[in-house]
Amino acid sequence: MSNKVIISCAITGSIHTPSMSPHLPVTAEDIAHSALGAADAGAAIVHLHARNPIDGRPDQSPEAFEPFLKIIKQSSDVVINLTTGGSPYMSVEERVRPAKHWKPEVASLNMGSMNFGLFPMLKRYKEFAHEWEREMLEGSHDLVFRNSFKDIRYALETLNTTGARYEFECYDTSHLHNLYYFWQQGLVQKPLFIQTCFGLLGGIGPHPEEVLHMRRTADRLFGDNYHWSVLGAGASQMNVAAQAAAMGGHVRVGLEDNLWIGKGQLADSNAAQVVKVRQILEGLGLEVATPSEARSILQLKGGDNVGF
Repeated sequence: MSNKVIISCAITGSIHTPSMSPHLPVTAEDIAHSALGAADAGAAIVHLHARNPIDGRPDQSPEAFEPFLKIIKQSSDVVINLTTGGSPYMSVEERVRPAKHWKPEVASLNMGSMNFGLFPMLKRYKEFAHEWEREMLEGSHDLVFRNSFKDIRYALETLNTTGARYEFECYDTSHLHNLYYFWQQGLVQKPLFIQTCFGLLGGIGPHPEEVLHMRRTADRLFGDNYHWSVLGAGASQMNVAAQAAAMGGHVRVGLEDNLWIGKGQLADSNAAQVVKVRQILEGLGLEVATPSEARSILQLKGGDNVGF
């Protein structure tokens, strides 16, 4: 399946806030509808966070995930990937709870601590419907997203028993080396699904040379034991995706990473971004992987073996 590209779609995340776009999914119904739309458009994997339905605040209680998990599973065979990133303001114990409870096929896992600068968005957004939105952005002047070796080991030891595989989120080359350490310790198994992340303040930038550097580093460390995927934050989203796809990588899009579909134009859905990246892939002569093909490529346990 060397010509098959897995599209992941990150539906809502915790970085963008409801006041930034009327199209950002907030309620369980919104999240389910948007995830199914992304799947219909060609996403093989949907990456899911939950939010408080009243004010849109990130919510990592397992109960917040239940309504949309069941709707998505009943309506689609798309692969479900649950966040363990949650919000960078949460403890690792809180962040891991949904994946521990629901035992998904895939769980995300951040592979190192980092500064997490969201405050530049205050230059664009001035009015907020909920006070927590401004407080969260301003607080990121002094925010370290903690993912210590102890934290990562806790997540792995907690979730390995569920049979989940991981979307290893790497925001810098040091995160690749951290992953290499845990691989050498036998706590993670091949094939590794490595998501290299570009363009967030505090992590590596989105320049093409930086994308190449992350790929070369991963190749040197992991050889043919991994599958490479990319996400570009904000305006870098499609540029990074196109470069990686041309280099044989998989791609991630979605409103978690970028609220826009073009210069000055908000994306009206996650599906719109999936359609756009699919056009790029097909223009390169590549084929989009189905959920079944993604399961085969990543050696997932299958949708019948989850806890929902």
